[in-house]
Amino acid sequence: MRVLFISVHPDDETLGCGGTILKHRKNNDEIYWLIITGVSAGLGYSDEFIDRRRKEILQVSGAYGFKDVINLDFPAARLNNVDFSLLLDKISEAVQAVKPHSVYTINRTDIHTDHQIAAKAVMSSLKSFRAPFVKRVLMYECISETEIAFPLPENLFIPNSYSDITEFIDEKIKIMKIYSSEVQEAPYPRSIENIKSLARFRGSCVCTDFAEAFMLLRDVF
Repeated sequence: MRVLFISVHPDDETLGCGGTILKHRKNNDEIYWLIITGVSAGLGYSDEFIDRRRKEILQVSGAYGFKDVINLDFPAARLNNVDFSLLLDKISEAVQAVKPHSVYTINRTDIHTDHQIAAKAVMSSLKSFRAPFVKRVLMYECISETEIAFPLPENLFIPNSYSDITEFIDEKIKIMKIYSSEVQEAPYPRSIENIKSLARFRGSCVCTDFAEAFMLLRDVF
């Protein structure tokens, strides 16, 4: 089975579904990684940070064992300035190239504007008549983006699908630590303690030690 994991920024995939990626790898599924944005000097990033981020992506990709990594390199934190039709076209091209059975993508109501715009484009690219081969679509939560959205009904993340990652929680944490500039100290959201606590809480919802939660958007069987 081919599975596509979509990140707006590198680290989204690990925060939201790192354990599930590892589970798909163990099941010998073909796993692919689509990264929508990238960093550049033109965006104000230092050469040191750009090089570190490149190395992090390579290391994370190797740790997960992705068959391929697709980098669209749209400007990070600037998707609001990108022509939406171009964004949609590039995401659609990636989906058509991989032809995945299942897609894991960011939550449409995350507080980050990049996530909101990208999620809209992803869902449009996955319309059934555009990608009939995609049988399963799930949105994952991204700690520091999903739970921080203001508590309005339209912003609620309501999980209806869970992945038991008890076997993979330690490896997920190890991979997250590769993103040295993104890991925070407690009590900030993206701390190792909070990442593990969220997995513990999601696990308690389904009587397992650790889990990742998703909103199932499509399931054709």
